[in-house]
Amino acid sequence: MWIRLAKLSDAAAIAEIYNYEVVSGVATFDLVPKSLEEQRDWLRDRSGALPCIVAVADDEVVVGWACLSKYRDRPAYGTSVENSIYVHPDHQGKGVGGLLMGDLLALADEHGFHATFARIAGENPASVALHAKHGFQLVGVEREVGRKFNRWLDITVMQRLTPTS
Repeated sequence: MWIRLAKLSDAAAIAEIYNYEVVSGVATFDLVPKSLEEQRDWLRDRSGALPCIVAVADDEVVVGWACLSKYRDRPAYGTSVENSIYVHPDHQGKGVGGLLMGDLLALADEHGFHATFARIAGENPASVALHAKHGFQLVGVEREVGRKFNRWLDITVMQRLTPTS
Protein backbone atom coordinates (compact mmCIF):
# COMPACT_ATOMS: atom_id res chain seq x y z
CA MET A 1 0.00 0.00 0.00
CA TRP A 2 1.17 3.53 -0.69
CA ILE A 3 -0.01 7.11 -0.22
CA ARG A 4 -0.23 9.68 -3.03
CA LEU A 5 -1.97 12.92 -3.86
CA ALA A 6 -5.53 12.34 -5.02
CA LYS A 7 -6.36 12.66 -8.69
CA LEU A 8 -9.65 13.66 -10.25
CA SER A 9 -10.03 10.04 -11.37
CA ASP A 10 -10.17 9.04 -7.66
CA ALA A 11 -13.44 10.96 -7.14
CA ALA A 12 -15.69 7.89 -7.47
CA ALA A 13 -13.68 5.89 -4.91
CA ILE A 14 -13.54 8.85 -2.51
CA ALA A 15 -17.31 9.36 -2.85
CA GLU A 16 -17.97 5.66 -2.23
CA ILE A 17 -15.95 5.71 1.01
CA TYR A 18 -17.46 9.00 2.17
CA ASN A 19 -21.03 8.13 1.22
CA TYR A 20 -20.85 4.92 3.24
CA GLU A 21 -20.44 7.11 6.33
CA VAL A 22 -23.18 9.46 5.16
CA VAL A 23 -25.78 6.68 4.95
CA SER A 24 -24.64 4.28 7.67
CA GLY A 25 -22.18 5.99 10.01
CA VAL A 26 -21.70 9.06 12.13
CA ALA A 27 -18.20 10.11 11.08
CA THR A 28 -19.84 12.89 9.08
CA PHE A 29 -22.92 14.96 9.80
CA ASP A 30 -23.81 15.05 6.11
CA LEU A 31 -27.20 13.44 5.55
CA VAL A 32 -27.30 13.27 1.75
CA PRO A 33 -24.71 11.28 -0.26
CA LYS A 34 -22.46 13.25 -2.59
CA SER A 35 -22.92 12.79 -6.31
CA LEU A 36 -19.93 12.00 -8.46
CA GLU A 37 -19.99 15.54 -9.87
CA GLU A 38 -20.12 17.08 -6.38
CA GLN A 39 -17.17 14.94 -5.34
CA ARG A 40 -15.24 15.99 -8.43
CA ASP A 41 -15.94 19.65 -7.71
CA TRP A 42 -14.79 19.17 -4.09
CA LEU A 43 -11.63 17.41 -5.27
CA ARG A 44 -10.81 20.19 -7.75
CA ASP A 45 -10.58 22.57 -4.78
CA ARG A 46 -8.06 20.31 -2.98
CA SER A 47 -4.55 21.38 -3.91
CA GLY A 48 -1.54 23.24 -2.66
CA ALA A 49 -1.57 23.66 1.11
CA LEU A 50 -4.98 21.96 1.44
CA PRO A 51 -4.45 18.65 -0.35
CA CYS A 52 -6.38 15.43 -0.50
CA ILE A 53 -4.34 12.23 -0.34
CA VAL A 54 -5.36 8.63 -0.94
CA ALA A 55 -4.17 5.25 0.29
CA VAL A 56 -3.88 2.87 -2.63
CA ALA A 57 -3.71 -0.92 -2.25
CA ASP A 58 -1.41 -3.05 -4.34
CA ASP A 59 -4.27 -3.71 -6.77
CA GLU A 60 -4.50 0.07 -7.45
CA VAL A 61 -7.75 0.38 -5.47
CA VAL A 62 -8.26 3.45 -3.26
CA VAL A 63 -8.87 2.14 0.28
CA GLY A 64 -8.86 5.43 2.17
CA TRP A 65 -8.43 9.15 1.85
CA ALA A 66 -7.54 12.16 3.97
CA CYS A 67 -7.48 15.91 3.57
CA LEU A 68 -6.67 19.19 5.21
CA SER A 69 -9.32 21.91 5.28
CA LYS A 70 -9.47 25.50 6.49
CA TYR A 71 -10.17 25.54 10.20
CA ARG A 72 -12.19 28.77 10.00
CA ASP A 73 -12.69 31.48 7.39
CA ARG A 74 -11.35 34.50 9.26
CA PRO A 75 -7.74 35.41 8.29
CA ALA A 76 -6.26 35.05 11.79
CA TYR A 77 -7.10 31.33 11.67
CA GLY A 78 -4.94 30.90 8.56
CA THR A 79 -2.24 28.96 10.40
CA SER A 80 -4.71 26.31 11.59
CA VAL A 81 -6.30 23.44 9.66
CA GLU A 82 -8.75 20.64 10.28
CA ASN A 83 -8.04 17.09 9.20
CA SER A 84 -10.38 14.43 7.85
CA ILE A 85 -9.58 10.75 7.40
CA TYR A 86 -11.91 8.10 5.97
CA VAL A 87 -11.08 4.44 5.44
CA HIS A 88 -13.13 1.94 3.44
CA PRO A 89 -14.97 -0.32 5.91
CA ASP A 90 -13.26 -3.44 4.50
CA HIS A 91 -9.85 -1.95 5.31
CA GLN A 92 -10.42 -0.46 8.76
CA GLY A 93 -8.13 -1.71 11.51
CA LYS A 94 -5.35 -2.57 9.05
CA GLY A 95 -3.12 0.50 9.47
CA VAL A 96 -4.54 2.55 6.59
CA GLY A 97 -5.56 5.41 8.88
CA GLY A 98 -2.11 5.56 10.45
CA LEU A 99 -0.39 5.76 7.07
CA LEU A 100 -2.74 8.50 5.91
CA MET A 101 -2.33 10.41 9.19
CA GLY A 102 1.46 10.32 9.04
CA ASP A 103 1.59 11.69 5.50
CA LEU A 104 -1.17 14.23 6.12
CA LEU A 105 0.58 15.66 9.19
CA ALA A 106 3.87 15.81 7.28
CA LEU A 107 2.08 17.89 4.63
CA ALA A 108 0.56 20.15 7.31
CA ASP A 109 4.02 20.69 8.79
CA GLU A 110 5.62 21.30 5.38
CA HIS A 111 3.00 23.93 4.57
CA GLY A 112 3.72 25.75 7.81
CA PHE A 113 0.47 25.15 9.68
CA HIS A 114 0.82 25.65 13.42
CA ALA A 115 -2.25 23.79 14.66
CA THR A 116 -4.17 20.83 13.26
CA PHE A 117 -7.61 20.09 14.66
CA ALA A 118 -9.65 16.91 14.58
CA ARG A 119 -13.40 17.10 15.11
CA ILE A 120 -14.40 13.50 15.73
CA ALA A 121 -18.12 12.88 15.42
CA GLY A 122 -20.03 10.39 17.53
CA GLU A 123 -18.42 7.81 19.70
CA ASN A 124 -15.35 6.78 17.74
CA PRO A 125 -12.68 5.41 20.08
CA ALA A 126 -10.58 4.16 17.16
CA SER A 127 -10.31 7.68 15.71
CA VAL A 128 -9.57 9.17 19.13
CA ALA A 129 -6.80 6.57 19.62
CA LEU A 130 -5.37 7.19 16.13
CA HIS A 131 -5.19 10.91 16.74
CA ALA A 132 -3.67 10.47 20.22
CA LYS A 133 -1.01 8.16 18.74
CA HIS A 134 -0.04 10.98 16.37
CA GLY A 135 0.32 13.64 19.05
CA PHE A 136 -3.19 15.06 19.26
CA GLN A 137 -4.54 16.02 22.66
CA LEU A 138 -8.14 16.32 23.78
CA VAL A 139 -9.20 19.96 24.00
CA GLY A 140 -12.92 19.50 24.54
CA VAL A 141 -16.22 17.87 23.75
CA GLU A 142 -19.09 19.68 22.06
CA ARG A 143 -22.17 18.03 23.54
CA GLU A 144 -25.14 17.04 21.39
CA VAL A 145 -24.30 19.35 18.49
CA GLY A 146 -25.57 17.03 15.76
CA ARG A 147 -28.50 14.74 15.26
CA LYS A 148 -28.38 11.69 13.05
CA PHE A 149 -30.24 8.37 13.10
CA ASN A 150 -32.61 9.78 15.74
CA ARG A 151 -29.89 10.36 18.31
CA TRP A 152 -27.84 13.29 19.55
CA LEU A 153 -24.14 13.19 18.71
CA ASP A 154 -21.17 14.80 20.38
CA ILE A 155 -18.01 16.09 18.72
CA THR A 156 -14.69 15.28 20.35
CA VAL A 157 -12.19 18.04 19.56
CA MET A 158 -8.50 17.16 19.51
CA GLN A 159 -5.55 19.36 18.57
CA ARG A 160 -1.93 18.87 17.56
CA LEU A 161 0.57 21.70 17.51
CA THR A 162 3.34 21.38 14.95
CA PRO A 163 6.51 20.28 16.73
CA THR A 164 9.19 22.94 16.90
CA SER A 165 12.73 22.04 16.01
